[in-house]
Amino acid sequence: MRVTFVGSGDAFGTGGRFQTCILVETGASRALLDCGASSLIAMKRLGIDPLDIDAVLLTHLHGDHFGGLPFLILDAQFRRRTHPLVVAGPSSVEPRVRDAMEVLFPGSSQVARRFPVSYVELEDRRAVTIAGVSVTPYEVVHPSGAPPLALRVSAGDKVVAYSGDTEWTNALREAARGADLFICEAYGFDKAVKYHLDYTTLMAHRDELACKQLVLTHMSPQMLDHAGDVKARCAHDGLTIDV
Repeated sequence: MRVTFVGSGDAFGTGGRFQTCILVETGASRALLDCGASSLIAMKRLGIDPLDIDAVLLTHLHGDHFGGLPFLILDAQFRRRTHPLVVAGPSSVEPRVRDAMEVLFPGSSQVARRFPVSYVELEDRRAVTIAGVSVTPYEVVHPSGAPPLALRVSAGDKVVAYSGDTEWTNALREAARGADLFICEAYGFDKAVKYHLDYTTLMAHRDELACKQLVLTHMSPQMLDHAGDVKARCAHDGLTIDV
């Protein structure tokens, strides 16, 4: 599996980073973990063709994590995509995406397209196969209008886990256990922000995660200011990791 951080930023573009969007490639498919509002720009800047995306796997329904979908779908429509796109996420994912499309581009959710967009509602700890990978969601703690999720994605013997946004919860131990790569938000350095993880709290639980590699993302100004004090790898836009 190859993992590319298309966007590694927080909701506010801290450090000039694009919003959350992580590309996971296997031999047979390409899936995005989250698709923040700036993701289409970020993909094109990196030379990633959005038409090649088979699925979008959403952790939660905040704009910096799913707000790029209207643009991704419309870009595909105008570029005459023909193969299906799967969008998977928390309960109510389909109406939330359709509502977002209507707010941004009235009438766009009703247009007939050459390609089908299908929606899958992910349920806590129930594995499903999407675009050739196994996806297991774990409910975490981050109010967003629908149950927020951490995701565990596996293909063959390789596993990538991703926290989404959340405060510390024991569900992260299950999602990360034995993963080749665990991508985890570290929004703050040592300042607790409700419903988010800070680096100090995360590292206090580091051994419990039992993952082979930890990479931090979704960092606030405070976290970026302390980059020199961090004893873990930090993501940046364009970072690619083979697992």
